[in-house]
Amino acid sequence: MKIHSLDLIVFLIYMLGIVGFGVSFYFRKNSAADFVTGGGKLPAWALGMSIFATYVSSISFLTLPGSALQGNWNGFVFSLSIPVAAFIAVRYFVPLYRKLQNPSAYAFLEERFGPWARIYASSCYLLTQLARMGAILYLLALPMHVLFGWNIPLIVLFTGLGVVVYAAMGGISAVVWTDAVQGIVLIAGAVGCFVLIVFQMPEGITQIWDIARRDSKLSLGSLSSDLGQSTFWVVLVYGLFINLQNFGIDQSYIQRYKSAKTEQEAKKSTWLGSLLYIPVSLLFFVIGTSLYAYYQVFSDSLPLELQSIEQADKVFPHFIATVLPPGISGLVIAAIFAAGMSTVSTSINSSATVILEDHFKKYIQPNPSQNIQIKVLHVASLAMGITGLLVGLAFNGVESALEAWWALASIFSGGILGLFFLALLGKTKTNVPPIAAVLSGLAVIAWISLGEFLPDTIRPNFTLHKNLAIVFGTMAIFMMGFLLGLVFNPSKREEKVI
Repeated sequence: MKIHSLDLIVFLIYMLGIVGFGVSFYFRKNSAADFVTGGGKLPAWALGMSIFATYVSSISFLTLPGSALQGNWNGFVFSLSIPVAAFIAVRYFVPLYRKLQNPSAYAFLEERFGPWARIYASSCYLLTQLARMGAILYLLALPMHVLFGWNIPLIVLFTGLGVVVYAAMGGISAVVWTDAVQGIVLIAGAVGCFVLIVFQMPEGITQIWDIARRDSKLSLGSLSSDLGQSTFWVVLVYGLFINLQNFGIDQSYIQRYKSAKTEQEAKKSTWLGSLLYIPVSLLFFVIGTSLYAYYQVFSDSLPLELQSIEQADKVFPHFIATVLPPGISGLVIAAIFAAGMSTVSTSINSSATVILEDHFKKYIQPNPSQNIQIKVLHVASLAMGITGLLVGLAFNGVESALEAWWALASIFSGGILGLFFLALLGKTKTNVPPIAAVLSGLAVIAWISLGEFLPDTIRPNFTLHKNLAIVFGTMAIFMMGFLLGLVFNPSKREEKVI
């Protein structure tokens, strides 16, 4: 399958335009604060669009329609947990981080438990971002390789270098404003695809509805209490914990809290970015169901190799390439790349901030000049971006990149949320309870995530869905730390001294 020359022109113009727009912010910043928080002057709507664009990676753009096409709307339950997490974020997390003088999300952990907690959390965050960038770049390249014959390493290099250039040069202002543009392109592309599917159907939207109801494609999942299956409750609880992790301890979100002009503006951006994702994710599921109905009617137009369940994620790109008019398909392909680029650029910028605040300033040069800070941010952005690009190349040939990413994310980031809740709600300031709690939580996460690789003697003899690893890991850390905190709690006299 060959891409039309007009699509290629549209795609290249978009890519060059977005990179050029991002690079232009290099000439508008004068300090490290401009690079990290935009000087605290970014508007709420742009920050909200940036939060939204970070939510919608290229994985979402491709896998959500594929999930609806091969199954039902069970995955949409994840989005239903967002309002609860956003409310907690607006009520507690935004005020907490706005009060902290340090732009790092992990300075709070150091205040509560000492330097080890900050080193642990920030290092886990950096490892998570490398895995995330690599997985997104690879998963972005895979369908383009299958559909258009583009070389996977070249796609990873081309996309990765483009993002690295503007994220490293322009700082968070470049990231936020390019995210805002890319979020709009993404929504427009998705809406356009759905409208075209409806117009292609002989009986319009009612035919899609009838086929979807006939084949039970609109279910949100089983309401059973089986923790080994992807039930409504398993996805809802998993979504709640993942979203609390995003809002509570993800550096990229915390930077956006601090980039707003006021606390009220930060709260508005959080509501906008999180709530906008709900209808857009619903739109992706609607597109998947509509594609199912479309290829029920036009079954001859779907190649045999794409008709298996395992190939469901490639059906939407196939539709884009074969049904959309030339030029429009190029814009939608650009929207898919936009989804990936916005997430990767966010990871680069937030990782550079963590390297400067949590490592360089703490252990190399405590009071660097503005010039040195900006140089460190540039170098750290380049280093993280290129390393993430190399991780993306290393994913080439992995049997399931998405499952590999989930496993790595569970191990690297699963323990931080529990530690954050322990810092927020726990009583002790000694090191023994939180360290013991983190070790126990990581053991639980590894036991659930990697159970099939463990020896028979310690392998779980019951089934838990892997998405529950972060749920039980977080609970184990908090409960263990809280109970040990009661044992190691200082005496009343010591508390008065403190």
